[in-house]
Amino acid sequence: MNENTLTPNELAVIALCKEYCELMARADGTIPTGEFVAQLCKLLPRIYICANDLPADDTADDDIPMALDEITYDTVRATIAALIGENDTYLDVFVEDMKYSESPILCTISENLADLYQEFYDFLAAAAFATTEEQHRLTGALRARFTARWAQTLCNVMRPLNDLSLTSIS
Repeated sequence: MNENTLTPNELAVIALCKEYCELMARADGTIPTGEFVAQLCKLLPRIYICANDLPADDTADDDIPMALDEITYDTVRATIAALIGENDTYLDVFVEDMKYSESPILCTISENLADLYQEFYDFLAAAAFATTEEQHRLTGALRARFTARWAQTLCNVMRPLNDLSLTSIS
């Protein structure tokens, strides 16, 4: 790998994270719910594939500085919840709390999407003015966080989004 340039996959991950954050910004009512869900159903698998294709590095740390403040996180979550409406909640068995429960756990699409937004926003904020070398490190950190945290969140939220897209919400 040339240390002075990003790989095509690193560039793709950056572009897809940016596309995701831009889509979340449009959840404020400038996009119909059906279109929002349809775009997510196309975008999230692409993000998963690109992040999964980043080289795994057992020595990589997952240190990405936090850039998103709690107020913005809550605003994004609430905006998505308002857009999704009554379809925001779903039952899930693939959450950490499930090992302490005999029944599915109530989750929300909005919280899952806001959690992903935080991951991608923090990554983009750190990468925006970083050197190429630092961007390589950050994509390695994003891959480490993908494995440890947000891959399962992405997969969990795809099922209810798929259900919504198939019910043709508008």
